[in-house]
Amino acid sequence: MNPNMSILHLVMNASFVVQAVMVLLLLVSLASWAAIFRKLFDLKRVKALNEEFEESFYSGATLNELFASAVKNAKKVGPMERIFASGMREFQKLRERRITDPGSLLDGTRRAMRAAYQREMDAVESQLSFLATVGSVSPYVGLFGTVWGIMHAFTGLASLQQVTLATVAPGIAEALVATAIGLFAAIPAVVAYNRFARDVDRVANKLETFIEEFSNILQRNVGAGSAPTP
Repeated sequence: MNPNMSILHLVMNASFVVQAVMVLLLLVSLASWAAIFRKLFDLKRVKALNEEFEESFYSGATLNELFASAVKNAKKVGPMERIFASGMREFQKLRERRITDPGSLLDGTRRAMRAAYQREMDAVESQLSFLATVGSVSPYVGLFGTVWGIMHAFTGLASLQQVTLATVAPGIAEALVATAIGLFAAIPAVVAYNRFARDVDRVANKLETFIEEFSNILQRNVGAGSAPTP
């Protein structure tokens, strides 16, 4: 390859606006890769903690024992255990207020779990909107740099008497680099977003299923007067 047509040479000789676009896209790409790896580890951790709590939940321990463990390890538990703790906390508060109506007890507990569910899903879905924005906007930012670079190249050729491919190619090539960098930033973000969106849906379905199962357990045992078990 001609050294004057190398990618580094094209970038270094691009116009200021095109260089600014390239730098912006590279920074966005780095940020998106950081978000991808962080979300990958976060989702693996959430899955592991949820599975661990499910195993404990169906192991035969009482709900009071599980609740005590959840409160004790509040900073280390996963979303499912925090939802369970919110429901049990509300259930116990309602019983302390001498509320014995099964409907009121279950409605209050379910509302508390739903509120906790929304908080947990907000945390699980964090970074997804950023990846979606990178995936949808980066190609257009790169295209803007390309259009600007081509305009700049043709403006510089206006004063020439004779224009050949050798004089046109460098300007167009350096402009197209911006589009390439935009695609480089967008493609991983789109792939990661689709993968994480599927994983988040699975987490949401599992949490909703747990809420319904836990509500059914409380409904069966609400009149027992003692600590219910799964």
